[in-house]
Amino acid sequence: MANFKGLPALMILDVQKGFDDPYWGSRNNEQAEENIARLLKEWRNNNGRIIYSQHLSVQPQSPLHYKNKIGIQFKEIVQPKSTEKIIQKNVNSAFIGTSLETYLQEQQIEELLITGLSTQHCVSTTTRMCGNLGYTTFLVADATAAFEITDHNGVLYSAEAIHNHELAMLQKEFATILTTDEIISELKSL
Repeated sequence: MANFKGLPALMILDVQKGFDDPYWGSRNNEQAEENIARLLKEWRNNNGRIIYSQHLSVQPQSPLHYKNKIGIQFKEIVQPKSTEKIIQKNVNSAFIGTSLETYLQEQQIEELLITGLSTQHCVSTTTRMCGNLGYTTFLVADATAAFEITDHNGVLYSAEAIHNHELAMLQKEFATILTTDEIISELKSL
């Protein structure tokens, strides 16, 4: 159960077209964007605060490189409206080198609901910082997705394994892990 104090700000991290590139390898949770869109609809219907991050990589090989005009675009399913806040960043954390923390303070936002791509990169890093900075943080397990990864010993880990391990490491210490359905159910009780 979420036990929201109010309606948290919905944070949508880096749901960009560059994540569809084969560069990343196999991914899990193909429904992540649909679940984010469901939450986005609920937040808009409830006049909730919505914050997007847009990754503008400085790594030339990245599909999210700031010069890749298609890769940096938001996916159609979660297009921001002009009234919704967009934080541009070029590292994994949405807090580093951005105005995010100042914005949260100015808007008196104390609770954040985090969604987006990818679990082991920007989602994990932003969630950790969010928790460390004292925000009440919720992470939506089925509104995030991970990619497979090969470790330093050449061992390949599936996207599902990476996703589950990241969620396990974030649970309790940095965030409360929830599902889209649990959150939508919780909204009905606010």
